[in-house]
Amino acid sequence: MKRIFVFLITGFEEIEALATVDILRRAGLNVQTVSLTGERTVSGSHGVTVAADMLFEEVPFGEADLLVVPGGTPAYDGHEGLKREVLAFYEKGGKVAAICASPMVFGGLGILRGRRATCYPGFEKYLEGATLCTDLPVVVDGHVVTGQGPGLTVEFALTLVELMAGRDKRGEIARQLLVG
Repeated sequence: MKRIFVFLITGFEEIEALATVDILRRAGLNVQTVSLTGERTVSGSHGVTVAADMLFEEVPFGEADLLVVPGGTPAYDGHEGLKREVLAFYEKGGKVAAICASPMVFGGLGILRGRRATCYPGFEKYLEGATLCTDLPVVVDGHVVTGQGPGLTVEFALTLVELMAGRDKRGEIARQLLVG
């Protein structure tokens, strides 16, 4: 079964992380949250505390099919272990996704060079080498997905459903959510 890992760090954007996890799980996908803090409990940017499924050190990256980095804070860009694993996974052809401020992680790693991408307004300068598509809520370019921000999380997550489970499953989940 496909394995998806969604990373949490202090100050993560709750909507982007939790709605994405919720929607992917509704699609029957195997999604696990991963704490980057060294503790299972992680606090989001609006004080919502979440118990992660596992710690970063426990992630079996070799079993991953998709890595998702929600936004809310540039702190993701300071986690060297995350950046190392995201780059290694991407270089092996793995699917990666980031929303809001977190496409900056991909930009700094060179993942967006020559690719179309979007992000939260004001973070465009970090998308090194990307063709900016900031008028689009979600951009898929090859095996890289980027999204703009909290209010567009449902579209971001449904795009990931389509990427991982197909267009029919996306439609099914969208109908359940009353968005399609």
